[in-house]
Amino acid sequence: MNFEVELETLRAIVTAFILLYLWRMGRHERQHKGWRLVLAGFSLILFGSLLDITDNFPGLNQYVVIGKTHTEAFLEKVVGYLGGFIVLFFGFTRWFPYITRLRSTEAELQQKTVELESTVLSRTENLLQKTAELELELHLRKQAQADLRIAAIAFESQEGMIISDANQVILRVNKAFTRITGYGAEDAVGRNTAILKSGRQDAMFYQAMWQSLNRDKYWQGEIWNRRKNGEVFPEWLSITAVTDDVGQVTHYVAAFSDITLQKQAEEIIHNLAFYDPLTNLPNRRMLQDRLQHVFSSSERHQRHGAVLFIDLDNFKELNDTKGHNIGDLLLIEVAARLQTCVRTDDTVARLGGDEFVIVLNDLHAEAEQAAFQADAIAEKIRAAINQPCALQGHEYHGAPSIGICLFRGNDITLDELLKRADTAMYEAKRSGRNAIRFFDPATHAAMEARIALEVDLRRAVPEKQLRLYYQMQVDRRGRILGAEVLLRWQHPERGLVPPMEFIPLAEETGLILPIGHWVLETACAKLKAWESDPVTRHLQIAVNVSARQFRHPHFVEQVCAVLEQTAIDPGKLKLELTESLVLDNIGDTITKMQALKDIGVGFSMDDFGTGYSSLAYLSQLPLEQVKIDQSFVRNITVKPGDAVIVQTIIGMANNLGLNVIAEGVETQEQRDFLERNGCPAFQGYLFGKPVPVEAFEISLQEAPAHSRRSAGVSATRDAAKLRQQRAC
Repeated sequence: MNFEVELETLRAIVTAFILLYLWRMGRHERQHKGWRLVLAGFSLILFGSLLDITDNFPGLNQYVVIGKTHTEAFLEKVVGYLGGFIVLFFGFTRWFPYITRLRSTEAELQQKTVELESTVLSRTENLLQKTAELELELHLRKQAQADLRIAAIAFESQEGMIISDANQVILRVNKAFTRITGYGAEDAVGRNTAILKSGRQDAMFYQAMWQSLNRDKYWQGEIWNRRKNGEVFPEWLSITAVTDDVGQVTHYVAAFSDITLQKQAEEIIHNLAFYDPLTNLPNRRMLQDRLQHVFSSSERHQRHGAVLFIDLDNFKELNDTKGHNIGDLLLIEVAARLQTCVRTDDTVARLGGDEFVIVLNDLHAEAEQAAFQADAIAEKIRAAINQPCALQGHEYHGAPSIGICLFRGNDITLDELLKRADTAMYEAKRSGRNAIRFFDPATHAAMEARIALEVDLRRAVPEKQLRLYYQMQVDRRGRILGAEVLLRWQHPERGLVPPMEFIPLAEETGLILPIGHWVLETACAKLKAWESDPVTRHLQIAVNVSARQFRHPHFVEQVCAVLEQTAIDPGKLKLELTESLVLDNIGDTITKMQALKDIGVGFSMDDFGTGYSSLAYLSQLPLEQVKIDQSFVRNITVKPGDAVIVQTIIGMANNLGLNVIAEGVETQEQRDFLERNGCPAFQGYLFGKPVPVEAFEISLQEAPAHSRRSAGVSATRDAAKLRQQRAC
């Protein structure tokens, strides 16, 4: 019983699952009529199974509940099962072929789907590949378009561009081409590039250019072309040959730029390097190059040449009085005149300042005739420069000093040649200016000695080679009032160099400034040393001051600094100024003298009577003393004229309240004459020669004691008397 129940239950469950499966089948299976029959058959079988199960439970047994007989119940089951199976049979016979066809169709559909998916995948891959290719092509096209835009912009750059075919027929030009050459596109396209030829380059030039193009497919260089208006201009040209796959030239691309401004700048730089910017004459550098060529020509043809060194006289005064702009106008005018005086093969150069050099080429083979030719040209130059010159409304009469030096071949060096011509020019200046002089070996030797002396003189102060010699100054009773210090140069090899040899040189070179300062310091230091000795404390020292030293803008400050440094009594210092120095720029002279006079420094006018002193100026000067020049003293006993001059000087000085001292007193007759005519003080070999300070101090010690004592008293009394006279 239990087994039957379980079997019936199992059958019912299976049938139920089958029904559930059928119900969950796909939409296409459920739409068929056979599916409904199968579903109905299984439903009847399930119903029969459920009835069998209920029959085993008393509460649900249909025999009990309904009252059916077993036969009726059995027949119902048989009919139910049989009906179910019949329905199921008819359902399967109709539905199964459909299912089979459906499954077959699904398999075919699935296969086609797979094939379709494969096709779609393949076509998708192809499409993606095509898309990538299209994107790449699009990118390349964009890049090509960008390159074309860049090329178009580059083509319209600042450089002129020409595209021509293999026959040099112009196909295209850019705007810069039109701007540079003046040819528009309508003028140039279709024409040969030869329209730009200037004719400056010969056939060899173009042959070399085309050889380079055919060999290297490229050429660049400087070339001169012609604009549409006919103007020839320089350009920097680059030509590139364009070839096809087989290497045949199809086009030429040329790019060029106008280098006119660059050439002008190069010319300016060249002119600055080789030409004087004011006069446009060759400068020293170009002169040396020209001289080298003249040397070679002279050596080759055995003919003479000459160098003329020209210096304008008094040019500095013109600059100082009228200004540098007027001086520049004179230099320009002189440069123009010089060029008219020489031949085309000669060279006119400006070295600087007011110095010019002319190189004469191809003179006569005989030295005498060559000198005659050079002198004739020099005279022509002098005459041209002597002509009056109008300088902004000012008429100026110039004058040159010209030095000439002949040469032939390379017998002397270039520097030596210029040095010799310079030496000759200085000789012309010394002869009185506005003169012409040829080089003289003796003069050259003197110049060489002067240069060597200058070199040694520059070492004299730092190497302590200078010495001060002292020459005593006495009154009419022979009492020592003081001394004038005189400069000497004790050279280690030359010995004692005379003052007339080195003092003018020191003045000329400016070395007199440090030398004069050393003299002042040394003299003041000696005054300081003498203050502690009763024998010397009353002495006064006279120091000569040069014109260049006195005109220094800080001369007063320098003297004051030395006085402060040595701490001496300023009244013991006397500065001697020459007559010509005092009267030059009298206003500045009075200002400086008065400034030093106010602190106690005394002044003496040296060489009085040798110039042309103005009594009006003389009365304004804060002088204490005048010194009669030795040129008058020397001849007072033999020349009445000199005696009268000395008497006049003494009388004038006394009337102006000035002390008088005579220098160069060598004889007793001279001293007596001076004393008879009222001269109170003397200096000269009669009383003592200039000696070193040691010898001077010894002479002081040997002097009579009464003269040493009374000298100071006499000096004080004379000074008081002088102040009284001036007060009156």
